[in-house]
Amino acid sequence: MTVIASAHPTGHPGYTETLPCEEASASAARRLVRTALTAWGLDGLADDGCLIVSELVTNSLEHTACRNVRVTVSRPAPGWVRVAVVDKAHLSLPAMRTASAADTGGRGLVVVETLSDRWGTDLLGWGKRVWAELRTDVKP
Repeated sequence: MTVIASAHPTGHPGYTETLPCEEASASAARRLVRTALTAWGLDGLADDGCLIVSELVTNSLEHTACRNVRVTVSRPAPGWVRVAVVDKAHLSLPAMRTASAADTGGRGLVVVETLSDRWGTDLLGWGKRVWAELRTDVKP
């Protein structure tokens, strides 16, 4: 699979890619996040950003019947990086749950909440965007 990232050098810089709903897309999403953060000199956020995007992509894969997801990495405001995953399943909203010790899953949003400074869901007319933001002292 070849991932082509498009950078936006003016305004609010961002990287974005549409990926198929398949397991390999989590890896492609991590590469996109690492590429964006490295380009912005924010390598220190890369590990957390990659884990966050993995969890968000995996949630879309496991809890929706979407054919594709859209992954974006942006700088929505000075001092912030946003990692987001968009899918067309507006009826399948993410929800925190308590996983038992025997569960093999169910901890993704706990990981997102722990690693990010804030996270949320935006309902769109045709789907939803689940996002997480990381604070940085580096201005765009």
